[in-house]
Amino acid sequence: MSDKKLPTVWILGGPGSGKGTLCDKIVSKYGFTHISTGDLLRDEVNTGSERGQELVKIMKEGALVPTSVVMELLKEKISSKLGSSKGFLIDGYPREKQQGEEFEKAIGPVDMILYLESDDDTMVQRLLKRAETSGRSDDNMETIKKRLATFHTHNDPIIEVYKSKTVTISAQQTAEAVFSEAEKSLDTIVVAV
Repeated sequence: MSDKKLPTVWILGGPGSGKGTLCDKIVSKYGFTHISTGDLLRDEVNTGSERGQELVKIMKEGALVPTSVVMELLKEKISSKLGSSKGFLIDGYPREKQQGEEFEKAIGPVDMILYLESDDDTMVQRLLKRAETSGRSDDNMETIKKRLATFHTHNDPIIEVYKSKTVTISAQQTAEAVFSEAEKSLDTIVVAV
């Protein structure tokens, strides 16, 4: 991927912080490819493969999927989009510091991290609202609490290690205000399409 010199941006934030919404807006303006690791994992689960069945167990516990599995799925997706993308938004990855290091070794360096900071109450309310229509098995109170605990344990060390590349944006504001802040940072690494 580094041969192509396409910008790579990690979108970090707790469950329900608005990562997917922000990514949709960035894709629309900049022509980036949005890769949600959650979607990649759910797609694998839906294949019914042996690997998918193992993932179901891990995801129901709210635990982290092994880095090697996520890395395989990411590499496959990025490779398939190299010819048509203006850059990559990696949504919800890395989930821990070691995953970030592995990503940079195996795929390429991250250019920027957009961190959507939100309080737990806001994220819980958003996820419960999403559960009304999403059909996602992980949008329930028990799993949400586990996901938030996992997020808090692993996210801070990532932000600390990548402090110089991290732009923190309050996710408590409107989606438009979040995007406006993100645009100011993205415009420094890419020309709009």
